[in-house]
Amino acid sequence: MRVASPHLYGLSSAHLVEYCGFLLETETAVAFEKMRIAAAKDGITLEICSAFRDFERQQHIWNAKASGKRVLLDSDSKPVDINEKTPEQIIALILLWSALPGTSRHHWGTDIDVFDSNAISKDKLQLVPQEYASNGPCHQLYIWLVQNAQQFGFYFPFQQGLSGVSPEPWHLSYLPVSTGFLNSFDTQTLRKILQDSSVLYKESLFNNLEGLAQEYVFRVAPAPL
Repeated sequence: MRVASPHLYGLSSAHLVEYCGFLLETETAVAFEKMRIAAAKDGITLEICSAFRDFERQQHIWNAKASGKRVLLDSDSKPVDINEKTPEQIIALILLWSALPGTSRHHWGTDIDVFDSNAISKDKLQLVPQEYASNGPCHQLYIWLVQNAQQFGFYFPFQQGLSGVSPEPWHLSYLPVSTGFLNSFDTQTLRKILQDSSVLYKESLFNNLEGLAQEYVFRVAPAPL
């Protein structure tokens, strides 16, 4: 199936460049390197733990959670038993922390998950809010990003009460490019892609795909002034 703007849905990585073992959108890579250097001068070892993920990788994550092979967490990061949950309830739980394939901002190469590698090793990192809160190993990093990320073009798209996705203090988006990608996102194209995919609970998703897109794709924290 031919898809217009396949990079918006994780179907192409042609617009990306290699950066420290990750794939990033070109301008995003340049901006992040500048931010990394600035953070280092302030004693913060800013590193990426996740960047571009393609559709297939996101589908693997989704299906593992939908089938119970991977633990689902509630809004407090507590494990949930899904045995008696309806498809709609399972979908809602997945979407708290993981994007529907085709909708992840990680498809764009403009969005990254970051941590302070001097405070915690990547293999111990769980990417839960507690790690970035007071007394967490990445709290100083989070404070630094709140104060400095904007001058490099980055911001937090998932914030408390401002986004459908749960707050993610580790998730940064390169605003100058990601804004254009978001504005070009098309829900009907997504529907066609999902129709030809192996994503679990497709029928339940199709019953409210437009609503899910509004809540989990388009509802993000507003751009900082």
